[in-house]
Amino acid sequence: MIQIYERDKISLEDVLDRERKQNEDVSELVDEIIYQVRKKKDAALFEYEKRFDKVELKDLAVTEQEIQTALNNIDPIFLNTLKMASENIKHFHRRQIRTDFIINDKEGVIMGQKITPIAKAGIYVPGGTASYPSSVLMNAIPAKLAGVKEIIMVTPPDKEGRIADSILAAASIAGVTKIFKIGGAQAIAALAYGTESIPKVDKIVGPGNIFVATAKSKVFGLVDIDMIAGPSEILVIADKTCNPSFVAADLLSQAEHDRLASAILVTNSMDLAKKVQDEIERQVSLLPREEIARASIDSKGKILLTASLEEAIEIANDIAPEHLEICVDDPFSLLSKVKNAGSIFLGKYAPEALGDYFAGPNHVLPTSGTARFSSPLSVDDFIKKSSYLYYTKEALENVKDQISDFANREGLSAHAKSITVRFEEV
Repeated sequence: MIQIYERDKISLEDVLDRERKQNEDVSELVDEIIYQVRKKKDAALFEYEKRFDKVELKDLAVTEQEIQTALNNIDPIFLNTLKMASENIKHFHRRQIRTDFIINDKEGVIMGQKITPIAKAGIYVPGGTASYPSSVLMNAIPAKLAGVKEIIMVTPPDKEGRIADSILAAASIAGVTKIFKIGGAQAIAALAYGTESIPKVDKIVGPGNIFVATAKSKVFGLVDIDMIAGPSEILVIADKTCNPSFVAADLLSQAEHDRLASAILVTNSMDLAKKVQDEIERQVSLLPREEIARASIDSKGKILLTASLEEAIEIANDIAPEHLEICVDDPFSLLSKVKNAGSIFLGKYAPEALGDYFAGPNHVLPTSGTARFSSPLSVDDFIKKSSYLYYTKEALENVKDQISDFANREGLSAHAKSITVRFEEV
């Protein structure tokens, strides 16, 4: 059962156990997988698919016929939902598109910033027994809007060598360029180094298990990555006016993800706290994933009692949760006080699941307190910003003495010479 604590009787360290432990066995195996993929390329991928996913493939690439078949087979109602979600995601992310700028307000001086999309983006989508078309939309659409020309998706097939219709349909809707039947650390290695079939990319995004996350951390630097995601988190701030069944359902929506997921309620109402505690016990027993949700709630779930909603916001800022729900009548009065959160859900009718699938803001969010310094996946993740500058001879001459003096004070005489040489008499 989820426990209730008075804020002054529990430390935040005890509220969230975010200790990151390295699994040496996983690390060593991933090192070997990366080495073999670099060495044997496609041959290694076929071997690992047989070993890990129990499927013998003749070709890694998904064909246009397979994609068309998926579009024909998928439930038309769900296909329409995917299209609606796609439009919502595009509508939100279009506002993030950056443009070049130029500054020429000083005589003889031109400066600016040039925006260039990365050439190739790799998207990892969990597959096999799982199916997460929402991950396809959330990762591919910002890349497409950024102007990425090649969006390469990798996802593990089932034992028949198939990719779920919903995954292929979402990829088609989102504008994915190529799709390959490969998963795990071997897929990350293939994207990072390239094989005969799979192009080398510039950035890898998307969620995965510990093998995928470890592989992403190991290839970072050769390619960019989005983040190393930890277990899912939700923090709900609610007062006495909130329906306890709403709060319980929202907490369980994250608890069912993973035994290590964190579900926390912060409230200034003991009455609500007790009702939510009871409601969680009632609802969790009805879930198909009861075992996982109960393990999460029992070990990572907490209810914190505070003196005020303002104190609740302070706790949220200290925790910096992946998902923050503010379930009060006037959530906008508290919004300006929120400093650290991945995504913020305002009011009593904006549950976290709304953002997971449909509303538009991205669901790829910073976890493990990294919302203190990082942001949700966005169009910005798929662009590069280059600065440029131009000076006329006259403009440089006006500042040459200051620059050469600056360089000499740092002991870099060649820097200084690169300025003064332009004004020496030949």
